[in-house]
Amino acid sequence: MKMSTKGRYSVTALYELALHYGEGPVALKCVAQSQGLSENYLEQLMVPLRRAGLVKSIRGAQGGYMLGREPREITIGAIITTVEGPIAVVDCLLAEAGAEDQPCERACACVTRGIWEKVCDSISEVLDSITLQTLMDNDGSRKHVGCGR
Repeated sequence: MKMSTKGRYSVTALYELALHYGEGPVALKCVAQSQGLSENYLEQLMVPLRRAGLVKSIRGAQGGYMLGREPREITIGAIITTVEGPIAVVDCLLAEAGAEDQPCERACACVTRGIWEKVCDSISEVLDSITLQTLMDNDGSRKHVGCGR
C-alpha cells in the first residue's frame, strides 16, 4: 500500500492548522508556504475535510481555515480515510468496505484473505491511535512560526 499525495498533504496541512489552533483562521496560502505544498491542490483537499467536519472555512479578508475540533480529537486515520477512502491493501477488502461494486468471488475460499485483513486492521489501529496533538507533542524541532496575512 502506498499513500497518495492526497493523504500525505492532508495530514501535513491539518498539522499546520493544529499548530495555529486557537488563533483563528489561517490562510491556505500560509499553510502551503509553511509546509511547501501546492495551494491549488490544498484547496481541493479542503472540500472533503470540511464536509467531514475536520476543518472549518471562514470567508473574507481575514478568513482561511481552522480545525473543526481540537487537535487531540482528530486522528491521522480520520484524515486519511476522509480523503483516500477505506484502508485496504488488496481490492477484495475494498469491495467489502463498499468502495467497489463487485465482491471477490473467491472470498470464502481465499487462503490469504485473513492476512490482508490483519494488515489492514493493524494499519488502521496505528493511524487511529495518533492524533494531531500527538504529532505536535512529538515534534520538538518545529518552532511555532506566526503567519502574516
